[in-house]
Amino acid sequence: AMKWIDLPPVWLAACLILTWLSPWVVFLGPLHLLGWLCLLAGATIMVAAVLSFRMARTTIIPRQDPSALITTGIYRWSRNPIYLADVLFLVGVALILGRCLGLVLVPLYIYLLDRRFIRGEEARLRAAFGPKFTDYAASTRRWI
Repeated sequence: AMKWIDLPPVWLAACLILTWLSPWVVFLGPLHLLGWLCLLAGATIMVAAVLSFRMARTTIIPRQDPSALITTGIYRWSRNPIYLADVLFLVGVALILGRCLGLVLVPLYIYLLDRRFIRGEEARLRAAFGPKFTDYAASTRRWI
């Protein structure tokens, strides 16, 4: 009944809210610009990934069975560009706000994505596409 809560955007929102509410603030000066660059890069990667899903006419929802294996576009460089974009959003917001907690949450968020989503998604892709997925996974990095 509450499966919608266990989705990557909800976990990202929780990390962003914790980052925003964190009293642990430092002055980061020139890293402010780096934060905006991370947000821009994340948005660009996200748009490219979503367009790839639309063109392939397959589900973007974790834990649903895929109808296509996407290996072109942004997926030539990363097997998980949407999760990469999420991480860039978290880093960007942390840098813009100067909140160290956001940077501390990054490895925890990556771990959560790997354990709760990526492993299951890759198992479904392997089951659906067999050697085609195995070859893709061998030639394309998980993140970057």
